Amino acid sequence: MKSIKLIKPYFFEKRFLIFFGLACLIVVDFLQLFIPRIIKWAVDDITAFSVDAIKLSYYALYIVAIAILIALFRYGWRRCLIGTSRRVEEGLRNRLFAHIQTLSPSFFDKVKTGDIMAHATNDIQHIRMATGMGMVALTDSIVLGSAAIGFMAYINVKLTLFVLIPMPMIIFGTRFFSKKMHRLYQEVQGTFSELTEVTRERFAGIRIIKAYNREKDERIRLEKISKDYINSNLRLVRITGFFFPMMLLFSNISLAIILYLGGRQTIGLTITPGDFVAFISYLSLLTWPMMAMGWVTNLLQRGRASLDRIDKILQIKPEIDDCSGAEHLELVQGSIVFENVTFSYGHDKEPVLAVIDIKLDKGKVLGIVGTPGSGKTSFANLIPRLFDVTGGRITLDEKDIRNILLKDLRAQISFMPQEPFLFAATIRENILFGNKEADEKELVKAVKEASLYSTIKSFSDGFETIVGEKGVILSGGQKQRIALARALLRDSPILILDDPVSQVDMETGSAIINTIKSLAGIKTVIIVSHRLSAVQFADQIIVLDNGCIIESGMHEELMKNNRYYAKTFRLQEIEEELNAY
Repeated sequence: MKSIKLIKPYFFEKRFLIFFGLACLIVVDFLQLFIPRIIKWAVDDITAFSVDAIKLSYYALYIVAIAILIALFRYGWRRCLIGTSRRVEEGLRNRLFAHIQTLSPSFFDKVKTGDIMAHATNDIQHIRMATGMGMVALTDSIVLGSAAIGFMAYINVKLTLFVLIPMPMIIFGTRFFSKKMHRLYQEVQGTFSELTEVTRERFAGIRIIKAYNREKDERIRLEKISKDYINSNLRLVRITGFFFPMMLLFSNISLAIILYLGGRQTIGLTITPGDFVAFISYLSLLTWPMMAMGWVTNLLQRGRASLDRIDKILQIKPEIDDCSGAEHLELVQGSIVFENVTFSYGHDKEPVLAVIDIKLDKGKVLGIVGTPGSGKTSFANLIPRLFDVTGGRITLDEKDIRNILLKDLRAQISFMPQEPFLFAATIRENILFGNKEADEKELVKAVKEASLYSTIKSFSDGFETIVGEKGVILSGGQKQRIALARALLRDSPILILDDPVSQVDMETGSAIINTIKSLAGIKTVIIVSHRLSAVQFADQIIVLDNGCIIESGMHEELMKNNRYYAKTFRLQEIEEELNAY
């Protein structure tokens, strides 16, 4: 099983704890084996009428002493072995999270959030159980089972052999059911992922569901998926439900053999009554390893299925990564050049951008406009390498951005996406996400530049206002301005703003545009906007249509052309004048 390599480093890290924990577990197993011997001595003395109260009290004290030692050593193995499983859980979850963060946006376009959540919770939990209690049950099965058989053989070999008659059936049953359980566990965990995603999505969109009176429909859909999950579990239960009773059946068959054959040997004085009682006690101890074989098979198969699912994610390579020989980037001027750039969201897809050639010098402002779906956002996403070009290249200060370390490249860019995302935290925390080192003065400055200061001051908790999941308590314009303040707070030479004034009124939009104007000459600025007045001051404006540049120039030049830009600008100008009344 290749995926086992994922947990090896944690086992090696905690190897001394594991050895100590296993030693404690083995000591506990052997201590349990001495209790039937003490019971045997007591029973033999009682049946021989050769014991008094003092001697019986000694036997009782022996058992109490052993019980105390068992408790101490049991604490030891639980602390070490279960503690190790928690370390495996922590390490795998952190590794999974760190790896998923490196994956390209295209991965998240294909994989549901619920599936990722199931990996990070349910699958990790199953691996923890397999590496913790699975290790304990496996050790018990081997050590306690073998030792119990040894003590039984010491009492009577022939009787022991009869007791072991069901053992081959247990081994055969385990091998037969383990493969079926592995396949069914993967199916169960897959349906759990789907159930998690549907539940998460419905709660996230609860306002839309309520607005359209779709509560009943969505409940029915969830019930259907929940039923699929239950049916998957029931198919699994058909296997596990037969497997565990089978273990118990074979244990009881062994008990019946002892009762009949052992009883006859006791009557015939082949073994003493104490041996007979001890033999039954050892069989009781042997029952747990026999049951544990079933339980450990259950745990290990569930853990293996989860480990395979985690490994499958970890094997995915990010489509966008540092190439070999990628260079560090320190001082940046901010000159950006698109050279014959083509881009599509897949090799078999139509190009979203085609033959884009443009040069933007340091400190200049580029405005990008065009019809919806013309490729404006895709253009902006290529610069920080959220996606990679399909053809051609983009250079930053004459260096191909693919030859620059991703971390260094993105450190030079402040990026405000088209759809502002806010964390379920305070306004302060959301803005400082762009620059954790910023002080209060810098924070207030960025907020004022984003025309947000008076809005924040109107909240009773000010900067400490908790915005809720995805900023649910805020308006679209407020969320957009928080995202803008986050980008402005980051002191980087390149600023990319994707539709920064689409959700604000004209007055607020004008203030924001003035802020952006003030950055001209200081930063290289790229503005994507549907509102053409937001880019009319730009040093260069390009108009995109179906991924191609159909117009390019300054505002005055484009107005003279009397094409898409000029016509749209005039229409929006009239609309703005009407809205002013």
